[in-house]
Amino acid sequence: MVDSLLLGVEGIKKTILYGGTSEIPKFITGSKVTFHFRTMLCNDDRTVLDDSKKVGVPMEVVIGNMFKLDVWEALLKSMRIGEVAEFWCDIIHTGLYPMVAKSLRRIAEGKDPVDWHIHTCGMANMFAFHTLGYDDLDELQKEPQPLIFVLELLKVQQPSEYHRESWAMSDEERLKAVPVLHGQGNKLFKQGRFEEATNKYKEAILCIKNVQSKEKAWEAPWLKLEKMANTLTLNYCQCLLRMQEYYEVIEHTSDIINQHPGVMKAFYLRGKAHIEVWNEAEAKADFNRVLDLDPRVIKMVSDI
Repeated sequence: MVDSLLLGVEGIKKTILYGGTSEIPKFITGSKVTFHFRTMLCNDDRTVLDDSKKVGVPMEVVIGNMFKLDVWEALLKSMRIGEVAEFWCDIIHTGLYPMVAKSLRRIAEGKDPVDWHIHTCGMANMFAFHTLGYDDLDELQKEPQPLIFVLELLKVQQPSEYHRESWAMSDEERLKAVPVLHGQGNKLFKQGRFEEATNKYKEAILCIKNVQSKEKAWEAPWLKLEKMANTLTLNYCQCLLRMQEYYEVIEHTSDIINQHPGVMKAFYLRGKAHIEVWNEAEAKADFNRVLDLDPRVIKMVSDI
């Protein structure tokens, strides 16, 4: 059954494979939509690029939250709960798919979708742009083409019907959430609930990094957010010290020191972690750097 009246959107053809139930749900700004998707090339083999069912986790998007592949919002808004439909989408709608697919694949692999921790110079970024880390996506990026999306609409939740995680927030909401999460993390830390505190700090850091990614690196707004993220990362490291995750502390504090060599607390926490793993020379060097940055803390360092 072909539905050629897909909201009057040019370059899209819809075929309903399995009819849904009741009326089309209300899709308002903030609605969370849960669905399965399969992406295929428009070749004779209908080569499958991605399939959320194989990953085992359905996709979620929030309407009006500027999801990079905005055509999916238009497709979903034409569907009923339980409906399965196939959409042929022309190149004008599929150009950003390789970038979106890269993030989704990295998430499925348990990796950070945007590599926040990697700092590279402009030249390195220029070269990195030409590869997404997946050969099929690289080819699709070089030669954009129409794609087929098979979507199965599972659920539509209104804004009041679910807890909004950081990925579902606007930038303004993320920035408002940061001090709340920071305070919750501090309270949990004082209660000795270190693992729970790390989760609050991580969520706050993710909020900041999402906003920071839209700013120009090393300019004032970006640096302000960087300082906030570093403060939370060091709090996170304090929890890790209590949890005896010493090598992770060394890794995170070293990342901060490499970018911001004047952050005293990073040297102090790294020094404490080095002591715990018997890196005496490294610990001594870090504590000497602490005293160079602030001689007033000599008693704190000498008591270690």
